[in-house]
Parts: sequence; C-alpha cells; structure tokens
Amino acid sequence: MLLRHTPIEIKERKALTVNPAKTCQPIGAMYASLGIHGCLPHSHGSQGCYAYHRSALTRHFKEPVVAATSAFTEGASVFGGQANLLQSIDNIFTVYNPDVIAVHTTCLSETIGDDIPQIVAKARADGKAPAGKYIIHANTPSYVGSHVTGYSNMVKAMVDYFSTSTGARTKAVNLIPGFVEPSDMAEIQRIAEVMGVPYIMFPDTSKVLNGPLTGKYKMFPDGGTTIEDLHMTGDSKGTIALGRTGAMAAARALDSKCKVPCEILDLPIGLQGTDAFVDKLRLMAGVNVPDILNLERGQLVDCISDWHQYLYGKRVGVVGDPDQVLALTKFLVSLDMKPVHIVTGSPAGKKYVKALEEVVADIGEEVNIKVPGDMLLFHQWIKNAPVDLIIGNTYCKYIAKDEDIPMVRHGFPIYDRMGHSYFSTMGYRGAMRLMEQILGVLMDRQDRDATDITMELVM
Repeated sequence: MLLRHTPIEIKERKALTVNPAKTCQPIGAMYASLGIHGCLPHSHGSQGCYAYHRSALTRHFKEPVVAATSAFTEGASVFGGQANLLQSIDNIFTVYNPDVIAVHTTCLSETIGDDIPQIVAKARADGKAPAGKYIIHANTPSYVGSHVTGYSNMVKAMVDYFSTSTGARTKAVNLIPGFVEPSDMAEIQRIAEVMGVPYIMFPDTSKVLNGPLTGKYKMFPDGGTTIEDLHMTGDSKGTIALGRTGAMAAARALDSKCKVPCEILDLPIGLQGTDAFVDKLRLMAGVNVPDILNLERGQLVDCISDWHQYLYGKRVGVVGDPDQVLALTKFLVSLDMKPVHIVTGSPAGKKYVKALEEVVADIGEEVNIKVPGDMLLFHQWIKNAPVDLIIGNTYCKYIAKDEDIPMVRHGFPIYDRMGHSYFSTMGYRGAMRLMEQILGVLMDRQDRDATDITMELVM
C-alpha cells in the first residue's frame, strides 16, 4: 500500500495512457458547431460515439445538446457510410430544417475513408440538400489529437466554407475564442463592446449552452454566430485568435484565404493575459480603453495586493487543455504561486513546452512538465512532491481526495459543480472570481488545520 509521502519510482510509458487528460476530437467539433446559429451538428459514425459526445457535453453544460448521427451498422462498417449520410441529410432537412449541417467524422468513418465532400456533392445532385442550406464538414478522427484539435478543425472549417472577401474592408474585428466556456465567450464580447469595437465572434456558444429556462423548447437557440456574419469575416480589418491550439488554425486560414491579418494571443486569463488582449484590441480597432475597464483592472490589482500573503509560495499542480494550462500558469506565477506539476493531455508541440518552461523558469522550484501526459503521471508526481492546490477538471477530484489536497475545478469536463457556464474566469472580473475560488479552498484548509491543532491541544 502506497502512503501519501512514500516516494515511488516513475517509469516512462510510451505506448500506454492511463486516465488521459483529454477526450476525443468529435466532442470539440460538436461544441464548435453549436456556436453557429441554426446549426445541427452531425456525427458521421455509430450511434454509440454520438451518444457519448452528446452525453459529455450535456453533463458539462447541463443543457440539452442536440445533434444527429449517421447510425452506422455492420454494413456501413464494411461498405462505407455514403448511403447512411445521404439518408441522414435528407431526413435532417426534411424533419428539422436547420440552416447548417456541420458534419464531423469519427474513428470508424475515418478508418473506412469516407469522402465527405463527394457524398455532400451527391446529396445536392440528388436534391436532398435544399437551396440556401449549408453543409460543412471537418475531419476529426478520435485517434489523433484531442477535443481541442476537433474544436480547432471545425472552427477552421467555418472559415473554409463561409468566409468570403468582397474587397471592401469593414471596421469589424474577428474574435476567435479557443475551447472555452459560453461565459468566457460572453465576457470576451463584453470587453469588446465596452471598448466600442465592432466585432464578429465565431463560434459563439453564449446563449446557446447557458440559456434561460423559459418553459418553451427551442431546438435552435437564439445565440450562435449567424451565417451572414460568418460570410463577413473575410472583410474584417483583422483577427484576434485567443489560444494557439484552439483558435490559431482558423485565424491563419482566414489570413491565407481572405488576407485578413491575424494576431495570436494567449487566453485572457489573469492580469497579464487580459492586458494583452485589451491592448491588442485597442490597437487593432484604434480606440481608447474606457474607464470601466481601468476600474476593473484596478480592482484586480487591489485584490492581488490584499491577498498576496495567502497565495505566496503555494505549490500548485495544474492539468487541463494546452491553452488553458499556459494562461493559468502565467496567472499563478504572477500571483507568486509555484506551479510545479503541469500536465496537458493534448499534443501541443515543442514550442508550447518551451513557452511553459519560460514561464516557470524563475519560480525557484523543480518543475515537472509533460505534454502530452496523463492523470496517472500527474498523481505520481504529486505523491513524490505534494502540492498545496490542484487545479483541473472533475476527474482530478479522485487525486485530491486520495492525497487530501484542496482543489479548484477548471476546464473540461466539470460534472459536479455549477457556475462555469455562467461565470467567466476571463478578463479582469474573471480573474477576481478565479482568485476567490483559489483563496476559498486554501482558507478552508487553513481553518481546518487550525481546528485540528486546537483539538489536539485540548485532548
């Protein structure tokens, strides 16, 4: 039996992943598709895959996630899924009448090698796709990348299928968020609005996966980026992509296709991340920063100053998606905390690892970084070198419970806490909320430890 502080030997695993810190591409593609107004995501594969993807998103957002499937059976697995997709397209437009069908592939259809553009062309030739309706697609094999990769591929597909350039530049700025919460997308838009910047955000899941309960069901909610706006992205004056792994591919595709210049930033988490976003938005749009944002920034700086003594030197383990992990790590270092164990399950490349190493270079501690890594490795690191705080998704709770370490839930998925869909952790206000969450669990632990000491003295 392993005790908490018993050092254990960690052997490198090259061909085995245990408790991966990620999920599969189609989940990210389905989430991105829901950010288009009037869009029905379509899973080109078996019903089992489709059911899992819907279930994961529904459990995370606590909202009914609507999608369709090609419902592969044994025959489709052998002979291909063309007949299934043709029938699906006909049924979807006849029964549900969406504006867009966003097809993403699965392991099975990718292994078979179905040619989605050819099948869609045949559907149009056969009259199964009405005029004025759109079908887009992204290749999202689950055995490559992660849910962030699938999200990125589908957002890039929006550029490939919709973005057009008329040659007349508008004053709008394209905002492409990475794989973040609907609340985060809403906060990014709020910042642009208070700065007076005309913008087009895509995708946009705010008011789609965090909408109100009105008593009336809408298959296609009021939110989401409209097709008209997606077409207009090719005429925007510039693009700001927030997150390299989730948003950069679409931004660069838009630059290549429509010559819209792009800037790639980290997610606006924390003081420095939000400063970078606000400053880039100011320069690109040619506007001034309003007093309300200066006030919010000053409040965040005040919070950091007031509570620094409780955060200083605290060791942290961070696990999650690449863009989230990098931005969180920068924020933690700015608070004089020490992120010493850092894991992301998604592949992100050597430049990403180098960026992480540069962030933590001066914290005065040995730092473990694994990209991609898994939860078992993360747990082994914590056993050998315990931390004061864990930040990660719901599945980190088992590590936190085993090692008796405070935990803040952040990222995807979160199944057992509310708030992430409604309360952003981005921008200056979001950073204050994140600080409140961190301080809450740390102070609870401090209070509990003080109570335990008192009880020991009494006894």
